[in-house]
Amino acid sequence: MEENLATVLETVADTMGDAVAIVQGDRRRTWAEFDERAARLAAGLAARGVTAGCRVGVGLWSSPEYLEAVSAVCKLGAVPFNVNYRYRAAELQHVLADAGAVGLVFDASASAVVAEAVAAHPATTALVRVGPAPEGRPVGDGFEDVVTSTAPLPRAPRPDGDWLLYTGGTTGRPKGVLSRQSTVFAVSCVPNGFAKFGIAAPQSLAELADRVRESRAEPDRLVTCTPTPLMHGTGIYTSLGALVAGGRIVFPASRKYDPDELAAIVQEHRVTDVVIVGDVFGRPLLTALDAAADAGRPYDLVSLRRLTSVGAVFSAEVKAGLLRHVDADITDVIVASEGGPYAMSQTRRGDVAPTSRFVLAPRARLLDAAGRDVVPGSGELGVLAAPAPPEVHYTGDPAASGTTFRDVDGVRYSVPGDLATLEADGTLVFQGRGSRVITTGGEKVLPEEVEQVVLRHPAVRDAIVIGVPDERFGQRITAVVAVTPGHTLTAEDVRAAVGAELADYKRPREVVFVDEVHRSPVGKADLSWAGRIARGES
Repeated sequence: MEENLATVLETVADTMGDAVAIVQGDRRRTWAEFDERAARLAAGLAARGVTAGCRVGVGLWSSPEYLEAVSAVCKLGAVPFNVNYRYRAAELQHVLADAGAVGLVFDASASAVVAEAVAAHPATTALVRVGPAPEGRPVGDGFEDVVTSTAPLPRAPRPDGDWLLYTGGTTGRPKGVLSRQSTVFAVSCVPNGFAKFGIAAPQSLAELADRVRESRAEPDRLVTCTPTPLMHGTGIYTSLGALVAGGRIVFPASRKYDPDELAAIVQEHRVTDVVIVGDVFGRPLLTALDAAADAGRPYDLVSLRRLTSVGAVFSAEVKAGLLRHVDADITDVIVASEGGPYAMSQTRRGDVAPTSRFVLAPRARLLDAAGRDVVPGSGELGVLAAPAPPEVHYTGDPAASGTTFRDVDGVRYSVPGDLATLEADGTLVFQGRGSRVITTGGEKVLPEEVEQVVLRHPAVRDAIVIGVPDERFGQRITAVVAVTPGHTLTAEDVRAAVGAELADYKRPREVVFVDEVHRSPVGKADLSWAGRIARGES
């Protein structure tokens, strides 16, 4: 369907009416409330200068307000884009300028940062703040004030609109991936919603309404929870997928990942689907489930049918541990802000599924340096590629677009740089992102491989492996390690653990111990921080 997302959500809202759409703590939004609040916010943004085609950032924690803001921007025919709520002023200013943002919906805790950033980018004039303004810093207008004091924007026909998603920027500055809202519906909302029931994508708004009406009648309809922030593609696409299919989305109330809270949410709300980010979320969840079971108060997770991981390594041992507590389908997906899926794996109780083993997704390919398919069993390292619509590109960066979005055999592919090999039986072995490859003494080392070995050590709570410039070797492998409380660990212990499983040249030459490994809100390694720590910088 070539429809604006706002029109899609309005169709669902008209069908679902007083059914609950969004839950967070003791807050509930019915579909009727969600749509009306979004319409009121849309009118408020219009009064502040936002018109069709304008770009509006959403820098909020996961909440009903986040989804209301996205819907409101789409109702105006404008373009929403994600903003990291942890940005400093210079980072925020860069993204606002790069997007050409006219507006920003932000959390009150970022008021000082927003004030400084918009002073450097005065074109961002429509500012709406969620939460009370800090004393002495009345930046923007209050979200609730706008919603309660503004009449709803009347509905009107609107065309398909642009969709802008910024990458995490873990290996450089964030880049804005520009696509279409209809593309988001087709490649993200449908797989995260209707496809879970084996239902094909609706081809019209009338068919969408019929499908949603059918799903409302189901006694076990889709109830999704993700601790992944909405500012990340996984979070927003998972949430939109659940809503578009007439399901319900439940957000954690905490602003920091709490595995016990996640388990309690599944138990209380009879959640059917949970989406996490690999071991970063999975290991703490397994620890919490084990502890609850050992204490004689196991969580009731019988409603959970699907557990999906996106965006980070999800190890075999953590999957197996979680499957002791839940009888669910575990799906591990390789996907990127630039497109996908590229590959996936599925695991159930009793399956033997080694870490980082996948099957290529339909129409995806593993390409060699010449753009040919890697031969299974050759041991050759290739890059993952998935078909990309012609409109998808990096906004304002044609050079980067030309590198990532390539024509191969007459088909346009997204090739963000994920590396893999193919075994003789067609099994894909994921090797990590090419931009992180460490070259030391002429040998190439994939840091994710070393990280997995380090993380398996019982005394290691978290770790990042990076390359640091070295005059002799080009780069030296350095592990930044946080130790599990109550345990002791030496650098030689870490090196010995790696040497027991991998070639000697893959052993970390240096090990730096820290109290906590810095990661983004979605669990991705903060490589800039790790680099400074590894180089001995403050």
